[in-house]
Amino acid sequence: MKIPLHPACSLLKADPSGLLAVEKATGVLSHPNKKDDRASSLLAVSYDQDSEAYIDGGKRWYLLNRLDGPTSGVVLLAEDPELAGLVKEAFAQHRIEKAYVAIVKGIPARKHDTWRDYLVTRKRGSALRTETARGKPNAMLEMELQQRGAGPPARAMVLLKPSTGKTHQLRVQCASRHLPIIGDATYGDFRFNREFKHRTGENRLFLHSWKTRLQVDFRGHTLKFSVESPIPKAFPLALQ
Repeated sequence: MKIPLHPACSLLKADPSGLLAVEKATGVLSHPNKKDDRASSLLAVSYDQDSEAYIDGGKRWYLLNRLDGPTSGVVLLAEDPELAGLVKEAFAQHRIEKAYVAIVKGIPARKHDTWRDYLVTRKRGSALRTETARGKPNAMLEMELQQRGAGPPARAMVLLKPSTGKTHQLRVQCASRHLPIIGDATYGDFRFNREFKHRTGENRLFLHSWKTRLQVDFRGHTLKFSVESPIPKAFPLALQ
């Protein structure tokens, strides 16, 4: 059965086990939040919030991870409910390797760094907002400087490898270190974003889920799955 993907999205990889990797485009929702969201969601079918699955007749695609609407890249689905549970458990236990690429305003002070923060998420109206606070770190990632921009203004491509999965974690951890991700309409440098859009014509969040790797025991076998979503062409161009 063909997967009813959003026209801007594509299938990256399909494993015989029923584990699927999809490339989500920026601006597409990982799942609908209300009825009117269906046309802008990952799959163009009904979504059941309780089972966290897209449904088309008797067919189900279980959503295993989420990306913010503005973020592009790897999203995992499973056709088998048992496998879906195993992968979700692996995500919850931080046993899945994830790597993101971002273009930030500024240059990190170190080429390699470990960022640890205590993040608090609150609901403001209908939106969620995350901020740093005092407390035992609950959000961690490894940062690696990949490339400096031609500058000025100072820009850089960074690799972000989170070992936790807090709401808006990468965006907040970058912004709190004066390295806002370009195009971030919530935590970014709004004036810079406007100038960048005017200069380049690009109007997106420069955050991309690049690679995902996992290993789970499934029905007597070790399932190893690795997938990569190509870095969008706009990213290296943003450094010129």
